[in-house]
Amino acid sequence: MFENSSEELASHKLLILYVLNKINMDLTNSQITQVVLETEIMNYFSLQQFLSQLMESKFLATYKESDREYYSLTQKGLEILEYFLTRIPENVTKKIDEYILNNKESLLSDTQVKSSFVKQSDHEFIVNLRVIENQSNLIDLNLNVSSEKQAKLICNNWKKNASYMYAEVIDLLIRDSH
Repeated sequence: MFENSSEELASHKLLILYVLNKINMDLTNSQITQVVLETEIMNYFSLQQFLSQLMESKFLATYKESDREYYSLTQKGLEILEYFLTRIPENVTKKIDEYILNNKESLLSDTQVKSSFVKQSDHEFIVNLRVIENQSNLIDLNLNVSSEKQAKLICNNWKKNASYMYAEVIDLLIRDSH
């Protein structure tokens, strides 16, 4: 199958812990996979195997929220990472650091910005738009629109421009009208 030394295997597990520590928040399997594959630090199958082993070793824990499973670094995982951090080659940590710096917002956008709609009747759709930060709603807005097309357009625009729109709404609400 794979010809890896035990040191290489340990290094790959440390990389997963490093990613979670560096990004400084819990991630879904697909988010971790995105970081690992786009930085080319290991293949998909190895990643899945290592995630499972890190769970068994209690270096990672998972929890479910909004029908998604998140991986979080445990205290034990953090201690192991700090102890063995020097075993990760510097060029690899730089590659991960740079990737996270350039992609953190897009990696997290789907967990922080939420939009959905529900059909009430043939000409009534309720659109829900939210921005969540540190598991708190910054904004939770419901709109009543007359078509599915409008509902979809609003949801798509919210996903693309939520931070700008949120800032505009706050600005309009706190502006002195005199």
